[in-house]
Amino acid sequence: MHIPATLVRGGTSKCWLFNQVEVPADRGDLERLLVAAYGATDPVELDGVGGATPTTSKAAVISASPQPGIDVDYLFAQVGIGTGSVEWTSNCGNCATGVALYAVTKGLVPVTGDQTRVVMRNTNTGAVLEGIVDTLGGVVRHFGSQTVPGTRAGGVAVGLTFRDPANDTDRLLLPTGRAAQDLRVGAAEPVRVSMVAAGAPVVLVDAASAGRTGAESLEQFSADVPWLRTVRHAAAPLMGLLQPGEEPGDAVPKVGLVGPPVPYTTTLGEPVGAEDYDVAVRMLSMNAPHPAIGLTSAVAVAAAGLLEGSVVSRITGGPRDEWLRLGTPAGVVAVRCTDVRDGLPHRVTVQRAARLLADARIYVPQAGHPQAA
Repeated sequence: MHIPATLVRGGTSKCWLFNQVEVPADRGDLERLLVAAYGATDPVELDGVGGATPTTSKAAVISASPQPGIDVDYLFAQVGIGTGSVEWTSNCGNCATGVALYAVTKGLVPVTGDQTRVVMRNTNTGAVLEGIVDTLGGVVRHFGSQTVPGTRAGGVAVGLTFRDPANDTDRLLLPTGRAAQDLRVGAAEPVRVSMVAAGAPVVLVDAASAGRTGAESLEQFSADVPWLRTVRHAAAPLMGLLQPGEEPGDAVPKVGLVGPPVPYTTTLGEPVGAEDYDVAVRMLSMNAPHPAIGLTSAVAVAAAGLLEGSVVSRITGGPRDEWLRLGTPAGVVAVRCTDVRDGLPHRVTVQRAARLLADARIYVPQAGHPQAA
């Protein structure tokens, strides 16, 4: 059988996008289809279209939204690598950037002049996002010059805004009621963390309390993956992410280190000065170091930066106004919090870029699709 699909780069991720009418509505059938299409039982995903890294083994299923004020719904899938499974509980801002461009390019949202707004709902979490797509002169573009940290390649500019990110899950901004606390991880000394739910549930570890800097290279950070998984698993029940008897997963909470600014060199070989950013951040994506930062994680770091006493605001010298500059392995990502009320940002914006890479037919070597070729 074959399924129409579009490959898109959104920010620092690549994502296959599917129209809902072309794939099964049943979640189990859809998972089997994606596992087969991506070759996801293989750790290198050789016999499939998966990219064999967490940032390139993603999918989204898109449909017109029945909800007033929402243009499109998208179901996000983090396809496992070598696991033969799909994780459905999270959102991906980089893929949402691609969804916005796809919606305009495919005519799901009409062009409205120099900029076209696409309102999207992530059906995994209920999060609502806005993508402001560059359509200068009323023209849909396939190429652009907007760049983002992590690649020198340009793309179509998309301003991505998370609406009410502290209210887009069924959890409180501070699931434990505390801006920061000590978390015991195994038999080691406790580490200082902030557990926040904005954009996604996230555990931010104060790097100094764990004997780290927060500005480690990707190679150095890789050595901390097993330990950070134990941090994630220790925090998950405290954040209400596990039901009794459930095994902890590796998607949420997202987990990483934060530390004070220091000079470092990006993965593209570019020097970054300590004065160029406000807080160093190193995050996991599933069970691998993220080459930059996931946008839902960036939202959570920005929200934590508004909270007195959080591990982020202690690093920055107190709650920040509007802009927070994150020093990531790929470079500096600036996050803007606006419409802040009672310490909560109601709009969090990151400037991104996207490009449609291919329209294709994916040949799938197993049953599970309602239409066989």
